[in-house]
Amino acid sequence: MIDVGAGRSLHAVFAGPLVSQQPLILLESGAFGFSADWAAVQEKLAVQGLRSMAYDRAGLGFSAPGPMPRDGVAIAGDLEALLAGANESGRVILCGHSMAGLHVRLFASRNPGRIAGIVLVDATTPEAMDSRMVSGFVEHFGRASRLAAWGAGVGLLRPLSGTGLGDAIGLDGAAKGEKRWAFAAGTHNHWAAEEVASWAASARQARDAGDFDPDWPVAVILAGAENSRGRFRNVLTAPARASRRGFTEQVTAASHATVLSGLYADAIVRGIDHVLGAG
Repeated sequence: MIDVGAGRSLHAVFAGPLVSQQPLILLESGAFGFSADWAAVQEKLAVQGLRSMAYDRAGLGFSAPGPMPRDGVAIAGDLEALLAGANESGRVILCGHSMAGLHVRLFASRNPGRIAGIVLVDATTPEAMDSRMVSGFVEHFGRASRLAAWGAGVGLLRPLSGTGLGDAIGLDGAAKGEKRWAFAAGTHNHWAAEEVASWAASARQARDAGDFDPDWPVAVILAGAENSRGRFRNVLTAPARASRRGFTEQVTAASHATVLSGLYADAIVRGIDHVLGAG
């Protein structure tokens, strides 16, 4: 638990060596996700001698709630305070899954001197909101998130926490238990829904911040069949194509959730390795 000021603390999980000459690999979770999502990835990175940090955003997992709204600006500010509180002042590789593509973009623009590279894991981009299909999905997801938060608050999700819904990633050990607990936890679901409610605002903030520096190495890891996204695939891979040192890998056997599991996490590690080598 790391003090971020104003009487709040955020929960962070560090893995790998205590001291490293390499940049810290900063793992940012998608919607409704938290530090446990990255357990398999952190384990594989530690085996390679790489240092990483996953954390729970405000109100999620074991972290204290934060002020409203829970948009990209609030999330980036919290992450900056978390790194300062943890005495992490060096360069970082930002690795974001799903909705975290928005948060990665904004944090990078606010802290350009700290960025050693970017890894996007089946991650959205601010430009994706130009698609009526995506913007419609976000609106629908927002309503569904509110319903899930209500259901968790009255205990309706607890009987489902032990099913595949409780851990769609396929985690092991303590991380699996934490994921299933969070699935049914009212507070976690409430604050996750607040983040989703700010998705459109976070996308605008990230887009207004500008594109990634083309000199930053960028790896994009996609899940599912290569033709499953149609023209939308070009939107997701655009950050890698815009980088002078871009890299893209398609994990055809993985789903949006299972790409984080031990079965497929090697692809994420390869993306991180590319960024380290290119940098």
